[in-house]
Amino acid sequence: MSRYVGPRLKKMRALGLNLPGLSRKSIDRRPYPPGEHGQERRRKVSDYGRQLREKQKIRLHYGLREKQLQRMMKESKRGKMATGAKLVELLERRLDNVLFRAGFGPTIPATRQLCNHGHFMVNGHRVDIASYRVRQGDIIQVRQKSANMPLILESLEDYAPYRPDWLEVDPSTRSAKVVTLPTEETIPFPVDLQAVVEFYSKSL
Repeated sequence: MSRYVGPRLKKMRALGLNLPGLSRKSIDRRPYPPGEHGQERRRKVSDYGRQLREKQKIRLHYGLREKQLQRMMKESKRGKMATGAKLVELLERRLDNVLFRAGFGPTIPATRQLCNHGHFMVNGHRVDIASYRVRQGDIIQVRQKSANMPLILESLEDYAPYRPDWLEVDPSTRSAKVVTLPTEETIPFPVDLQAVVEFYSKSL
């Protein structure tokens, strides 16, 4: 399954929550599913439906293809940590997500594009791979030639409400440091990680 590129607000309304990494828009004005029957009372959701819903939250927020998420789930199951907690750590350590969380862009799709165009460095080296996995102690910085890009400046100034404790951000130098590894408590939207683990336990 490919990465979702359709109407983002529509997907958030279907899921019933805001996904800050997917879109700056909010479902607050219409907090019900899209379509002419959206405001009608919902039927009871099956266990599979609930698990699928939780999985879709993660896939859409982080902008992953299904195969990417499956690979990360397999890796999480091999670790010593709880599977759900390890999955969150791996997701949050993706460079496109770190750039979003630091406030270098308004959404993860925006920071992914900036990253792919080579506007950032990690520990002094240019990195243009959005899936690059940062480590504790890494320093991420905007390249000198890109330091005054309007999108980056506007995002640093106006849209950095999701900066976590595991990042230290210095807007004056356009840099961020990974001071510790992320935990499941720092994920910026409500999700039932156990339901996600249960969803993949049947297919992986």
